[in-house]
Amino acid sequence: MAMVSQTDVQFWMEKAVSWGEATSPSALLDTSKHLGSLRKFLQQLLEALQQMSSTSEAMKTFPFVGQFLGRLCWNPCVTADERSQSLLLRCLSCLNSAEPQNAVERKANTWIKNILCHLISEEEGGVAHATVKHAGSTPKQYHTEALQKVVSLMTEEVFKSCHGSPNTSSGCSNLNIETMSTACIALVTCPQMTPLIAALLKHSVSCGCSSLNQEFLKEVHEAFICKRLFLEDEVVVALWCQSPSCLEEAVVRLLDSVLSDHQTARQNLDKHVSDSLLPQASARHCHIFLAVSEIYRNVLVEIEENLALRTLIQVFTACFLQSRTRQRAQSLFPQCHNEFNLSLADRTFRITKESLAGSSKLDHKFFPEAYQSVFEAWMLLVQCGFWVDTAAEMLVLAAPQKLEPLLWLLVFFHHPTNRGHQNSQQVAVAREACTHLRTLFLTQPPPPRLLHAIKELLSSTLSSNLVLHLFANFAVFSHGPVGSITAISDVVLPEPLLKCSALWVLASIRCRLNRASSQDVEDSSGHPSSYLIISNTKRYAIYYNKKSLENLRERRRQALQLSCLRGLPKNVPQLLIPSTAARSVHGPPKF
Repeated sequence: MAMVSQTDVQFWMEKAVSWGEATSPSALLDTSKHLGSLRKFLQQLLEALQQMSSTSEAMKTFPFVGQFLGRLCWNPCVTADERSQSLLLRCLSCLNSAEPQNAVERKANTWIKNILCHLISEEEGGVAHATVKHAGSTPKQYHTEALQKVVSLMTEEVFKSCHGSPNTSSGCSNLNIETMSTACIALVTCPQMTPLIAALLKHSVSCGCSSLNQEFLKEVHEAFICKRLFLEDEVVVALWCQSPSCLEEAVVRLLDSVLSDHQTARQNLDKHVSDSLLPQASARHCHIFLAVSEIYRNVLVEIEENLALRTLIQVFTACFLQSRTRQRAQSLFPQCHNEFNLSLADRTFRITKESLAGSSKLDHKFFPEAYQSVFEAWMLLVQCGFWVDTAAEMLVLAAPQKLEPLLWLLVFFHHPTNRGHQNSQQVAVAREACTHLRTLFLTQPPPPRLLHAIKELLSSTLSSNLVLHLFANFAVFSHGPVGSITAISDVVLPEPLLKCSALWVLASIRCRLNRASSQDVEDSSGHPSSYLIISNTKRYAIYYNKKSLENLRERRRQALQLSCLRGLPKNVPQLLIPSTAARSVHGPPKF
């Protein structure tokens, strides 16, 4: 047949003979390397066999076919690949005769039955079963154990290539490592190959080698994403270290999962971000953190007003700093002023209310003239979003003389430029909103005049996020009745877009309160001696009052969340994108 050339037949027969049962690392490497081409040849052979009228005709046309297929069926590397095994089974089915007409066809049927028994069944009575019975294993176990043995030898060789010599550079064979990674491409979804894949990835990180085949990295990443390959966290991080494109895709997937689904806001965002492994990877490798931050920067420039994106960035940064080891803050935040580095050196990434309230010129303290770019100052503030949340909470009960620096910080967070809105005007809007909200949440029933005033402020395209941030914090932290929250939010938050945005502000508040609560537990358990000077009665009273306040705030937060969720469409990903009207008028941000 024209589609199966004699040259190809000779080449693949020689390969099948040389491979044997692939019980050596070199045979497995060569088999894996040629597996893709072998599939193409088997596909050609299958199409040719399907054109034969009988088994006798097929065996006359392809006298090599029995020996060739038989050898491949005993190669654990070939049979471990699902696509290759499927092609083998289909070729054997073409050779099987439903009604054998002669001794040749009857003998072929018997042989095919034994081969099929060897490949897919545990039945006794076949030649294959008898061959391996003395070893105390079934055909399936034989294949698995044979492949595991070879992979184990290759994995050992990977570790020895790096640690076999006192001189690491001389003991590491880049060529051999690249050959092994190339051989793994066709078998990345085979469970037996997982230890070798992990060893190759970890080896390249520990040795500082960049010798892995890029196609191998791509196949491993795709198999992992599709859940056809299960890797330990350390191995996934090693994969990102070796492949910037895989790291970028992981960051984009996290962004998509948050920006396209408003339901993420009412779930545990901390856990969602931590499960992505990106904060942990960033904590181990400075270059990963800088790469992830750069992606966030680029996205933030495009959709600067998106509250979901801002919340994601601040939660990611907080999770990262919790996992951070001993990297210098200056290497992680190179644009950061020294005064910031002292604060960022604190692993808990907290800022006290006293430090916020104690500065009459908060803008100069937090954003000194040393900054060369306003964007860098704003980007840092977005990463430090919990500081802004703390300032917004303080505005609820702050004295009039202490409002201005807190208002300035909140306004800068939402409006870092003067594009279309002067800073002084937005401070005036924030001041007016605080005045109305302080009365609104303390008065029962809520005054219609104030409800209308807040609704008008929220309807402004330029000021809606700023006022919404204040509204959510007054709802959670004010001392008014919980029952009034639903009545107020139903009036001032009628639009789905506002409800979605409010959910993200609440998600940020929830993450900060949860983090503060867990940190308090760590501090108290880590310093038990500090309680010795406090009587048991007073200690219990402090604890009881604190838990009561936490419970009250959580009830208020849940009340507002439920009000926002009520009547909200299930699928509203487009509502998370900032107003196109505002962007079309003012254009992209200019810092």
